[in-house]
Amino acid sequence: MAPQPHNLLQGLLNDALAETPSGRSIWVALSGGLDSCLLLALAAQVCEQAERPLRAIHVNHGLQAAASTFEAHCRGLCERANVPLTVAEVAVDTQGEGIEGAARNARYEAFFATLPAGDTLWLAQHQDDQAETFLLAALRGSGVRGLAGMPYRRDAHDITLLRPWLTVGRAALEKAAQSLDLCWCEDPTNRDISLDRNRLRHRVLPTLRERWPGADEALASSAQHASEADNLLSEYAQQELQALLTIDDQCVDNQYLNAAALSARSRPRQRLLVRTLCQQQGLPTPPQKRLESLLDQLTAKVDAKVCVEWQGAQARLWRQRLYLMAPLEPLPAWEANWDGQAPLETPIGPLGWQVSSLPASSQPSSQPLRVTWRQGGEVIQLLARGRRDVKRLLQEAEVPPWERERLVVIMQASACIGVIAPPGKLLWQAEGARFIRQTFPAVSKA
Repeated sequence: MAPQPHNLLQGLLNDALAETPSGRSIWVALSGGLDSCLLLALAAQVCEQAERPLRAIHVNHGLQAAASTFEAHCRGLCERANVPLTVAEVAVDTQGEGIEGAARNARYEAFFATLPAGDTLWLAQHQDDQAETFLLAALRGSGVRGLAGMPYRRDAHDITLLRPWLTVGRAALEKAAQSLDLCWCEDPTNRDISLDRNRLRHRVLPTLRERWPGADEALASSAQHASEADNLLSEYAQQELQALLTIDDQCVDNQYLNAAALSARSRPRQRLLVRTLCQQQGLPTPPQKRLESLLDQLTAKVDAKVCVEWQGAQARLWRQRLYLMAPLEPLPAWEANWDGQAPLETPIGPLGWQVSSLPASSQPSSQPLRVTWRQGGEVIQLLARGRRDVKRLLQEAEVPPWERERLVVIMQASACIGVIAPPGKLLWQAEGARFIRQTFPAVSKA
């Protein structure tokens, strides 16, 4: 008896299921199209046989009139399959990027916000999608990371994303869907060749297949080779970064690169190391021009304050130290009266400390403490060191300038009795004052 068209697909799902720890749920990203509807149908069978929980998530982008039809179809499909469905409605912000990229970002943000930590999301992308992704990356002039396309597995935001069918062509999915008499929705925008991916799908790839019948497989194979090369480069770069990174106890971002040592490397090596560190820290990698601008300034004067920004991240260079970090939001005007005991939230995090005793020369304990941003001009009386300007203390401790602006001072009348870097780092306390840590319950992901 000839094997059923969906046997191979089920086998790949069983392989993927083996990668998920017992007790954790499998989720299917369900758009309503052929690929994801087939994934849901076969995942329901595989998970039922293995007695594993299965759920589905549908993201309603609200970008077209048919969006409600897609959602209704997904609801009906899940009801018939007895699979719980979560619908996430998102707002797509196209500022700064095209509609395709903006919708994709909104979709993944919904996935990360919805799935509980430890669960796995199955995505129905296939070999043809990988071929398109490779071509799009090549046409953008992407490097190895971009040419690697979509990974089979990615761990992000405490969940795992798996693409079980990345080695299977769409023709095989169509054949399996037809053999199961499956119903799905046809997205009308899939024929809009003004969108880059659709133009490749309907105009470019058919021409390539006519001349090279194995074009999709070859392009996906090239993406796999690029992925392996990228992973290997990343391993080497992580080893090299260990020699260039220094832990900075005075900085919230906690580590920096030795800019002088980095500048002694070749330019391609510099690019690789900066991109790898961004990836380690969960930051977007800089666009090519921003990255080159940053690397050009590695040899800036010691007292220079360099800041290069790109969407979702920034790099700061100070005293030959290169810090990579999330963008710093402007500080709002803020101050608060405080009894020294109650948990106190600042605009950038919990204060993290209580005052168990005050200096003997301080004002009556009934007078509240005043908590505010460091303004400049504060003086603190330190044990065995006398009266010291906070500004001078910060310079001596080599606290980066942007961190100095985000410190909280605890004042009683005109006396500074403590300097804290939220969330929770006590820098100095006045002679006779005693600060003790507060503990906060861990917040689990819902």
